Amino acid sequence: MNFDKVRVLVVGDVMLDRYITGKVGRISPEAPVPVLGVNKRWFAPGGAANVARNLVHLGAQAALVGLTGADANAADLCQCLEQTGIAHRLVPSLTRATTCKTRMIAQGQQLLRLDEEQCRCPSAQELEALWQAVQDLLPACQAVVISDYGKGVLLDTEQGRNLCRLVIDEARRLGIKVLVDPKGVRWERYAGAHCVTPNRAEFDIICGRDANMPLDRETREKLASRVRDDYAIERLIITRGPKGMALFTPDMPPRYIPSVVREVADVSGAGDTVIATLAACIGSGLTWEESMDVANAAAGVAVGKMGTAPVSLSELRQALRQGTDNPKLYALPDLLEKAEDWRRKNQSIVFTNGCFDLLHPGHISLLRQSASQGTRLVVGLNSDASVRRLKGPSRPVQNEQSRAMLLAALSGVDAVVLFDEDTPLNLITALRPDVLVKGSDYTVDTVVGADVVLASGGRVYLADLVQGCSTTSIVRKIDASGASAPSR
Repeated sequence: MNFDKVRVLVVGDVMLDRYITGKVGRISPEAPVPVLGVNKRWFAPGGAANVARNLVHLGAQAALVGLTGADANAADLCQCLEQTGIAHRLVPSLTRATTCKTRMIAQGQQLLRLDEEQCRCPSAQELEALWQAVQDLLPACQAVVISDYGKGVLLDTEQGRNLCRLVIDEARRLGIKVLVDPKGVRWERYAGAHCVTPNRAEFDIICGRDANMPLDRETREKLASRVRDDYAIERLIITRGPKGMALFTPDMPPRYIPSVVREVADVSGAGDTVIATLAACIGSGLTWEESMDVANAAAGVAVGKMGTAPVSLSELRQALRQGTDNPKLYALPDLLEKAEDWRRKNQSIVFTNGCFDLLHPGHISLLRQSASQGTRLVVGLNSDASVRRLKGPSRPVQNEQSRAMLLAALSGVDAVVLFDEDTPLNLITALRPDVLVKGSDYTVDTVVGADVVLASGGRVYLADLVQGCSTTSIVRKIDASGASAPSR
């Protein structure tokens, strides 16, 4: 999973998040309030700007359009964006202040939040500047996020124009997917969006129901269908906190997934993480179902952090591995991080590779010998496409996920990594193992990557072979057995 080719435009209510942390040791003698002994201050992008920050931390490219004041908070926000690598077109207003939220935190708990904001629609001139920025940036994007925090930038102007409507109409004309994080009850401005992502409270509000009343699945599904029809929205993804997420799509049954169970430190910014991850996934070509699964894993990471902290791509990959049956299956960037950790602990890394289509005694012998040559064994596994090129269109017998799971179940294997090329040379070059293992039917001179390993101070080990064992011979026996079996 890689988002480095994905570019997402974020449009909406930008703000600055300030944090003041310290320790409370007494109650004030002036009033019955805690006294916070300050030891640290910092600030970060908030609101729509936090969505953009999440995208960048996932490895995607983000462009941001929003409205600020012409003040010190705006300068600090621009500084944050530039340091994070977010391209932005923030329109300064002389008639409003930059929205700023200041959180005071002690012993891991928020004591107080101070909000500085002015919630009103943009002027005609401000809207024109915002719309021009969108027109300049949108064509180069694969997805657009409308982040509505109810601070006014997406409200109708006095002339009746609306930035939200302009963005959705233009994105649909260009064939770009639109995702909306909604606010309030004026959802008609979201008409035409490909996906709207309310949380439970926002869904209750738009349905006009009491959030304290229980809601069964049948009623929820009827309400979701009504909302989609009333506001001309293609799909809803409802984030349900500890109960997970629900996807409502035309002509398909609703899809529910449970939350990723984690210790909750702070839910601030979790919605930004969800919609940023969804947009990155959709922009990369994943389905809505796949994207929701990834976003759910990202939300599980986000709520375990204090404040509006973004989720990195490596954290997301780790969460996805933990959420599957094969935590030993690594993407290459994560494997390299893990390898560095092993090396810091003075552990040696052994590498071998193969198709491992039908595990047999020859494979087991090779892997046991490999594991004995060092501390950690990494197995490079040919992808399905690679196997087909090497072995023919009828192979592999088992797909790459099944083959990876079987390898990971062996106690001597510490990591499995897929490669799509015909040889593992790129893997070996990136990993630079201490020991490279191949069968004794090779010589050191003919082992792919041997020169790389030897040049970096490693060694090559040629493992003894178990005679008469091969996947090809097993497949031939199976085919022959099937051909000679009597018909029934």
